[in-house]
Amino acid sequence: MEVTETTTNELILRIEEKYEKMSKGQRKLADYIRENYDKAVFLTAARLGETVGVSESTVVRFAIQLGYKGYPGFQKALEELVRTKLNSIQRMEVTYGRISQSEILESVLQSDIDKIKQTLSDIDHKAFNLAVETILSSRRIYVVGIRSCAPLASFLGYYLNLICENVSVVDTASSSEIFEQLIRISEKDVIIGISFPRYSMRTLKALEFASNRQAKVITLTDSVHSPINLYSSCNLIARSDMASIVDSLTAPLSVINALVVALCMKKQKEVVSTLEMLERIWGEYKVYSRDELSPADASFTEAEE
Repeated sequence: MEVTETTTNELILRIEEKYEKMSKGQRKLADYIRENYDKAVFLTAARLGETVGVSESTVVRFAIQLGYKGYPGFQKALEELVRTKLNSIQRMEVTYGRISQSEILESVLQSDIDKIKQTLSDIDHKAFNLAVETILSSRRIYVVGIRSCAPLASFLGYYLNLICENVSVVDTASSSEIFEQLIRISEKDVIIGISFPRYSMRTLKALEFASNRQAKVITLTDSVHSPINLYSSCNLIARSDMASIVDSLTAPLSVINALVVALCMKKQKEVVSTLEMLERIWGEYKVYSRDELSPADASFTEAEE
């Protein structure tokens, strides 16, 4: 899988800049990575050296020469390349090449657990607290997420509406409609953009539009290098699965849950008041009556019939 101009990222640029000064062994590594980055990402330093035909120490020196703090730093950069560049078919091929049918359930759930642990370890608590304060101090809140991120945007919007006033989940059917919905956004407002690989250009344009109108921008994405962070001063980073046909958004959903809980704690009285009002309305209009029938009630109804 040769890396073309359209798939160039920071790692590939570093390789190209240093290539002429590399040793013969390091050039072999560089050539292999550019052509097989989807395979190299899963190899240890020793295994990569064995595959290319160089020593493990050469692999480590190669990573350091590229400006990374050893092989782990280099491997993270390689993961970033894979996350953003593999298309759905390639991601499926990589996944199915790694696990057998009998291991799918355990492998997928364990992967999600690992992503949550990585997110917890890496997330910026100051950014999280800033996001909470920014949302609470804004006149109007916009939420935008496209394609697989749309359910996350809808979920966040639903709960924000119970906590805050003036919440809008942007309908992303077309670019023109996005701008129509954001036409009145200003410096008193905030927009929360959610995007994971493959990154959405429509989400990026929406955040650019909001930023140009001096609105505050919060992003929820998978990396500090995500393009949507260009317009954000508050970045929430959550790890997502990098090699699966199904985008693993478990960790991003956990961050959203934490955000909602933090907002509820800040506006506890208002939230309780809203929920009490909703309970009265639900009871008056019997919104949940049929959904909450007990087994005994159901049996009684069947007997009557």
